[in-house]
Amino acid sequence: MTGAHDERPIGIFDSGIGGLTVTAAIRQALPTERLLYFGDNAHVPYGQRSLDEVRGFSHAIVEALIGADCKLIVIACNTASAAALASLRAAHPGLPFVGMEPAVKPAVEHTSTGTVGVIATTATFQSELYASIVERFAGDVEVLHQPCPGLVKQIEAGETGSPTTEAMLRGWLQPMLDRHIDALVLGCTHYPLVRPLIERIVGPGVRIIDPSPAIARRVDHLLREHALRTSATAGGLQCWTSGDPAHFAPTLEQLGLGGTEVRQARWSTAGTLILP
Repeated sequence: MTGAHDERPIGIFDSGIGGLTVTAAIRQALPTERLLYFGDNAHVPYGQRSLDEVRGFSHAIVEALIGADCKLIVIACNTASAAALASLRAAHPGLPFVGMEPAVKPAVEHTSTGTVGVIATTATFQSELYASIVERFAGDVEVLHQPCPGLVKQIEAGETGSPTTEAMLRGWLQPMLDRHIDALVLGCTHYPLVRPLIERIVGPGVRIIDPSPAIARRVDHLLREHALRTSATAGGLQCWTSGDPAHFAPTLEQLGLGGTEVRQARWSTAGTLILP
């Protein structure tokens, strides 16, 4: 690629619909870029799988996105980032990657009680990446971490406002509130889809930290650094899923992305992802 512009798309992937929260932030920040999104709904949730298994899925997805001529790839999934970001960068040294990590640093920087909370998947908390983030940034601040098993399944099922989902969240969040957290990190890209419930439970005294806007800024920075910005005046979004394409419609509408085409992708018996 020569010149100052690059018309190729940006690839984004997640285990399901959660990464659409990141996609919406990128779409808002970079409206002229073409975005290709893949949700691996055939394998959701990643958070209850082994990191080795998630790493395998992630490498196959990236191969497919490279085949779709993507110029930069966003791993819009905390679990996949923890499992595969380092190995993907090693396998594709010429391709810029943006991964997710729990936003412990801004939580620590803004706490006044000295106690912050993180909610994420079990796999994210078990990763070396999470441990290193806490070690680097927590300092004297107490970081409470709470796995939320089953929450991604509730969100994928469209139960974003149900009494069952609210009861689950209250069970996880009340012990943190009892210990006086004043910041709560959303450590999974699905969790912003239940932010209204979380806000109702924690109240106005707890700052909720969603890393999606920061990810969009990071993408913009890398595009400029590597001269990958498009010269187009209008971009777009196309989605693929290894599950049911109709499943995406409510979340796309919720995030202001209604009308987006969602196409069926499939996994081969050999473990290759095929994007039509």
